[in-house]
Amino acid sequence: MTIDFYNRFIRQNAGIINKICRAYTDTEEDYEDYFQEVCLQLWRSHSFFEDKSAVSTWVYRVALNVCLTYFKQEKKRPKTAALQELSMAATETDTAEVEQLQALYTAIKQLKEIDRAIIILYLEDKSYKEIADILGIKVNHVGVKVNRIKNTLKQLIHG
Repeated sequence: MTIDFYNRFIRQNAGIINKICRAYTDTEEDYEDYFQEVCLQLWRSHSFFEDKSAVSTWVYRVALNVCLTYFKQEKKRPKTAALQELSMAATETDTAEVEQLQALYTAIKQLKEIDRAIIILYLEDKSYKEIADILGIKVNHVGVKVNRIKNTLKQLIHG
């Protein structure tokens, strides 16, 4: 792995990789495995990146594909560990805000795989068009899904 590759694909997009991996894992060990696998897949396929889209769009697509693949494989295996608390690095010590974020991520983890991907991208302030491009779906479908996901999250969080 070269410094140029690391700086362009990993370092500049670590936040994207981090958020996607966190949304599909329950333990720190799984998160580290997913993060490492995403980086490996980026390395393996970076020569195919043609600069036709933003690097971040490509990174989202690779990260989501890796996480969805691993997540589907994990669902087939029996659970051996209890769900751990979401470990997030909060910049503020406001416990109410941290609790709200934990509740949000806990609710997001209860969504279907594709819905998780859509809401993560939405929370990253991606436009409906960008979300559609990343996921390979139609723009109007993204809008419908986002509204349904918001309602589902409200129900999951507030009962």
